[in-house]
Amino acid sequence: MSNDSQRRLLAIYAHPDDESFLSGGTLAKASSEGIEVTLVCATRGEVGEIADLTLATPETLAQVREEELREAARALGIGRVDFLDYHDSGMAGTPENAHPNALVNAAAEEVVPRLVAIIRELRPKVVITFDPGGGYGHPDHMAMSRHTLAACKTSGDAQLYSDLGKPWSPARLVYTVFPRGRLVEISDILKSIGEDSSRYENRMADAWPDEDVHAIIDVSETVEAKWDAVKCHRTQQGTFTMMSRIPEDKAKGFMSRELFAWALPETPPDEILTDLFDGL
Repeated sequence: MSNDSQRRLLAIYAHPDDESFLSGGTLAKASSEGIEVTLVCATRGEVGEIADLTLATPETLAQVREEELREAARALGIGRVDFLDYHDSGMAGTPENAHPNALVNAAAEEVVPRLVAIIRELRPKVVITFDPGGGYGHPDHMAMSRHTLAACKTSGDAQLYSDLGKPWSPARLVYTVFPRGRLVEISDILKSIGEDSSRYENRMADAWPDEDVHAIIDVSETVEAKWDAVKCHRTQQGTFTMMSRIPEDKAKGFMSRELFAWALPETPPDEILTDLFDGL
């Protein structure tokens, strides 16, 4: 990756902490190499679990998680954070799905133009978002994957959204993925220390295929920044999280690689990339 400030990177996610867990090392690596990094977060994670009730209440969680995200962004070197101000939809089938401002209920005709406007303003070379299945089926993750793909496909069309800035097509859209091999890896780590690994084993049947990984990024040089960013999300650091259950050295070792799959252009590269800007 060259030291070129024109090579901008845009990450589009659903909740605070998505950016750190899924691609924090890559975002920090890009920033350290002079790339302008922007994060768009659709919600403030209002219905997330609260690991420590002294940190937040259900009424204050949105504000607390926003501040946690901004702190994490600073740790990763993210220059700008935008919120779309939708409400966290919760998991599929939960009462939060019915919230009038829930992301899952927002029409594509509303969300996509908002993303197109951001893409045209920032003119990123590379965009990152969730895979179509949202990693583990979270409806907000799936929605942002769908809307981001649509925005990247249409942002370069001068005939569409003519009032939202000059057309711009990102050179690449990639998905953050957690394929079966990674699930096996974390499951083995958990079993080696006597911890329950069923949460990850149960996801293996529907996991992203290992053969559909198109970029493997070594982020060992920025894993400390990623670790610090993850730790900023204090309300989410309970015993239900993977990183709180395994030794720090093993956690950082696991976190030192981030995997991505091709979304656009539709033909993936012939070889596994080691940098999202390879060839650009």
